[in-house]
Amino acid sequence: MGLKQSFSLLQNDQPAAAAKIKELMMKEKNITLNIAITGESGSGKSTFVNAFRGLSDDDKGAAPTGVKETTSEVTPYPHPNYPNVTLWDLPGIGSTKFPADKYPELVGFEKFDFFIIISADRFRENDMKLSQEIQRMKKRFYFVHSKIDEDIRAEKRKKNFNKERTLTKIKDGLRGLGIESPQVFLVSSFELRLYDFSRLHQTLDRDLPAHKRDVLLRAMPNISPEIIRKKKQALKSKVKYWAILSAVGAAVPVPGLSIAVDAVLLVGVVTDYVHVFGLDIWSLKRLSVITSPLVTAEISIPLLLKVIAQLGSIAALIAAEETTRFIPIIGIPVSAGLSFTTTYKILNLILDQLAEDAQKVFEKTQDQVM
Repeated sequence: MGLKQSFSLLQNDQPAAAAKIKELMMKEKNITLNIAITGESGSGKSTFVNAFRGLSDDDKGAAPTGVKETTSEVTPYPHPNYPNVTLWDLPGIGSTKFPADKYPELVGFEKFDFFIIISADRFRENDMKLSQEIQRMKKRFYFVHSKIDEDIRAEKRKKNFNKERTLTKIKDGLRGLGIESPQVFLVSSFELRLYDFSRLHQTLDRDLPAHKRDVLLRAMPNISPEIIRKKKQALKSKVKYWAILSAVGAAVPVPGLSIAVDAVLLVGVVTDYVHVFGLDIWSLKRLSVITSPLVTAEISIPLLLKVIAQLGSIAALIAAEETTRFIPIIGIPVSAGLSFTTTYKILNLILDQLAEDAQKVFEKTQDQVM
């Protein structure tokens, strides 16, 4: 739906427009993404699960690491900001409790969107059995070698070290399970920006159904400028819908109601933006690169109104909207149009600033690593 179509729908049937958009937003909010993670003890499963969710191993809610594996049940690890995105730690295949022939039924294969099979050195016979079961159920799977940074450090001690040749050698050595063209990704869970994690995301983005792609994107850590750009683009595509909901609120002739409705709506939307870009205060308190006050505290109506007041022409639009609502006959339609324009501009300006901050944080963290 483009901007012209948005205005047309708004002018023709405001209640229908609001109802349709709320239905669409609710459907998107309820889309789930279930990712199965499996591999042998010591393969780095837990660290990968934590890194994928943007957590350190010692953060609250992190999967336990550094201990002997005791996974005897299917264990869910929801994303901290998007609980509809869940990584599931699966027990190993082929044990007494989970024999290979009953494994899909026992762990509940049908609920998983795709599988990531993790290994620290090479993939083994049990990995082959698992991949065959996944293929039989027409699901997708991806092999991840999770400790590539350790391999590179070891290889660097050798004479005539060549990084690209080493990576190719490692990847070729991981193949040979009797699986046709297995997809193998070399990943450092401590430095996701390096090696193949970006390629893994690109592959998942290509393979997932369209309605699941945005869910994955929102939950992804900011491992590259491309991820930040895609997040900004995805969020911008929804701005017009929030603007229509704002305009519908402006169509009710009650003094101050439009401003109140807009403030509540904007707090929810901007809070989501902050989470999508990973700009929470706790993870950023050591970085002095943030320009938006929206990432220095919990988003509240007073804080948001203060930020909006600094956006120049926006304050004038808000005043014009509130004034025109009470002009006979033409007041409500004009006010609704102004409300649409105001919300549309506010969200785009805030989105631009938050995306810029996310880029600054990315660059700052790269400087700290180098």
